[in-house]
Amino acid sequence: MKSILISDTTREEREQIIAESIGNIDGACDGCSPGLIKMYEDYIEGHRELREINMEFNARYTSGRMGPERSGCDYAN
Repeated sequence: MKSILISDTTREEREQIIAESIGNIDGACDGCSPGLIKMYEDYIEGHRELREINMEFNARYTSGRMGPERSGCDYAN
C-alpha cells in the first residue's frame, strides 16, 4: 500500500484519496459529502495529516464536546 502522508503525495493524489474514501463526493446521496470534504480540506491542501483530522473528530465524538461550555450569564442574578 502506498503511503498517504502529505510528504509522499501530491495535492491531486490527496484529493483522490479523499474522494475514494468518501464515495459520492457530489453530495447527491444525502447531502453529507460536502461537509466531509470540507473536514478533510486541510489534508488535501497539505496542512494537516489525515491522522490528526480523524483524531480531532473522534475526540469530539467521544466526549460530546463541540466547543467551549457555557457557564451561565453573569447578568441573570
